Amino acid sequence: MASGGGTVASLWTEVNRCGQNGDFTRAIKAVNKILHEVKEDVTALHCKIVCLLQNGSFKEALNVMNTYSKILGSELIVFEKAYCEYRLNRVESALKTIEGVSEQTDKLKELYGQVLYRMERYDECKAVYTDLIRNSQDEYEEERKTNLSAVVAAMSTWEKASPDYLGLSETTYELSYNAACTLIGQGQLTEAMNKLQEAEELCRVSLSEDLDITEEDIESELAVIHSQMAYVMQLQGRTEVALQLYNQVIKLKPSDVGLLAVTANNIITINKDQNVFDSKKKVKLTNADGVEYKLAKKQLQAIEFNKALLAMYTNQADQCRKLSSGLQSQNPGHPRPVLIQVAQLCREKQHSKAMELLQCFADHHPESASGIKLTMAQLYLTQGHVTKACDILRSIDDFKHKQGMISALVTMYNHEEDIDSAIDVFSQAIQHYQSEQPGSSIHLALVREAADFKLKYGRKKEAISDLEQLWKQNTNDIHTLAQLISAYSLVDQDKAKSLSKHLPSLESMSFNVDVDELENSHGDLMLLIKGKLPKNYDQTANPDQERWLPMRERTYYRGRKKGKKKEQVGKGTQGATSGAASDLDASKTANSPPTSPRPGSAQASASTSAPAASNVVPPRQQKPATAGPGARKKAPQKKKKGGKGGW
Repeated sequence: MASGGGTVASLWTEVNRCGQNGDFTRAIKAVNKILHEVKEDVTALHCKIVCLLQNGSFKEALNVMNTYSKILGSELIVFEKAYCEYRLNRVESALKTIEGVSEQTDKLKELYGQVLYRMERYDECKAVYTDLIRNSQDEYEEERKTNLSAVVAAMSTWEKASPDYLGLSETTYELSYNAACTLIGQGQLTEAMNKLQEAEELCRVSLSEDLDITEEDIESELAVIHSQMAYVMQLQGRTEVALQLYNQVIKLKPSDVGLLAVTANNIITINKDQNVFDSKKKVKLTNADGVEYKLAKKQLQAIEFNKALLAMYTNQADQCRKLSSGLQSQNPGHPRPVLIQVAQLCREKQHSKAMELLQCFADHHPESASGIKLTMAQLYLTQGHVTKACDILRSIDDFKHKQGMISALVTMYNHEEDIDSAIDVFSQAIQHYQSEQPGSSIHLALVREAADFKLKYGRKKEAISDLEQLWKQNTNDIHTLAQLISAYSLVDQDKAKSLSKHLPSLESMSFNVDVDELENSHGDLMLLIKGKLPKNYDQTANPDQERWLPMRERTYYRGRKKGKKKEQVGKGTQGATSGAASDLDASKTANSPPTSPRPGSAQASASTSAPAASNVVPPRQQKPATAGPGARKKAPQKKKKGGKGGW
C-alpha cells in the first residue's frame, strides 16, 4: 500500500467516500493524486481501473492495464481485462484472457458464460450456468437462472434443439419471456402467446411497485414482449394485427437498437413487394450502430437478405446484385443469395444467365442441389419447356420417388402427350418401393394408379403385370379381376378364359328381380328418370309403349298437316309479323294525322312517359396484383431477451 503520509491518507479517505457515493469521477481524481505521490502503487492502479470501468471508460481502463501489466500481473486484473474486452466487443480476446487463467472465480465464470453466449457456443454456455447454479448461493441466483433460460431459448430457436427440462420457476417476467421464446422455437405458438401474456402481466405488476417508474417506462420495458407477440401473430397469419403492434413498438422509439432492427425487419417481411416506401424508411433502423453486437448471426443474415430483396422490389438492380454478391461471399454454400440474383435476372428477362447461375451453384454445392433444381424446373415451366423441366425433376434423387413428384411428372408428361415417359415414371417408382417397402400402402397405391393410367390410354398389355400384382394381394377384388381378364383377352385368350372361372356365378349375383315388373313400373322410378312430370300426367294410365322411339318412327305418326302457313317474320321491328306490320303502319290509313304539328296547334303527349336513363358509370376493372418472381422472403426473425449481467 502507499506510504502513510497525511496527504495520501486523506486522499484514500476521499477515494473511499466517493466510491460509496458512486461518484467515480472524483474518485479517479483522488487516485491520480495518490499515484502522483506514490508512483506505481498497485492498489491505486487497481482502484483507478475499477473506477474507469464504473464510468464506462473501457478503452482507457484497458490502456492502463496494458501500460502497467508487469506491475499489476495477469492474475490480479484478469476479470477487469476480460470484462473490458467483452464490453468493447472483442469477444475472441476476452475468451483467450479467461481461458488463460488456471483457476476461475465465480464472477469470472459468469463472464465466461456471457462470452460463450455472445459467440453462440450454447452447449458450453449452458454447462457453465448449470454449474454456477448448483455450486453457488448468493443474491445473483435469479440472474443466473434468467441467463440459463436465455441459453435454452437460443438453442431451441437457432439450433432447433429440444432442451431438457430444467425446472426453472417462471417467477419473473424475464423467465416467462424466455420460456415463450423456447416455445416459439418448438412451434408451439398458442402456448407461446399465453406465456407472453403472463410475462406482460408480471412485468406490469413488478414495475408498478416502483413509484419512480412512469407509465412510459413500463411501456418501453414491455416493447420487447409486444414485439414478440406480434411475431407470433405473424406466424399465425394474423398479419394485420401484427403490423399494428409492430408499428406501436416503433413509435415508442426504444433505446434497444437490436429490438428496433428486428421489429423493422419484420415489418418489411409483411410489406413484401407492397408499400415499398414504408419499407425503405424501416430499413434504416436496421443499419443503426451496434446492431451487429445485439443480434444473432442468423438474425443479421436474414436482415441482409431482406435488404437485397427490397433493392430488387424497388428496381435497384445494381444495389441488389451488390448485396446478394456480398452475401454469397460471406455464405458461399447458402442458396438464398443465388436465388436472389436469379430473381433479379428473371426480372431483367435474362433467363439464360439465371439458368447458368443455378446450374453452376448446383454443381459446386451438391448438398443444396435439390432446392436449386426445383427452381430450375420452375423457370423451365414458365418458359414453356415442360420436357426440360421433367428432366430436371427426375434428376433430383431426394424427391424423384416421392408421391407428389410422381404425380407432377405424370401430369406434365400427360400434358405433352408423352405417355411412354409417364409410364416409365410409374415403373421406376414401383420398382423402388418394391425393393424398399414391398406391399406397403404407397407401393400398392402406385401400382393401382399405374394400372388405371395404362388402361385409360389403351395400354392393356402393359397393365397386365400391375393388375396381376393387385389381384394377388386381394383375390376378392372383382373389379381388378375384370380388368385383368379384359387385358388378357387381347394377348392370351386362354388365360382370360382361365381367369374368368374366378368370376362369381350369375346365381350368386342374382337379386331376385322381376324384369317384367321392372319394365312396366312407373311412379317414383319415373320421377327419378324424368324429373318433373307434366301437369296433365295421369299416373293410372298405361304409358305409351312406343315412347322411346322418335316421333317419325311411331306407328300412329301421320305427318304434319298441310295448308296452314305461319306468318312470315318481317324485317322490321324484332318479333313483328308482316301482317301486323301493315296494320300498324299509320301512313296506310285514310285519316292519318300529319307527321308534324300544324301551326297553331299543340302536339299530343304520350300517355306514359319513358323512363329517364340512369347516369351510372360502369365499374372499372382492376388488374390483380402479381407476386414477384423467384425467391421469396425469408421467415421473420425474433428478439431474444438476454439475462441480466451480474456486474
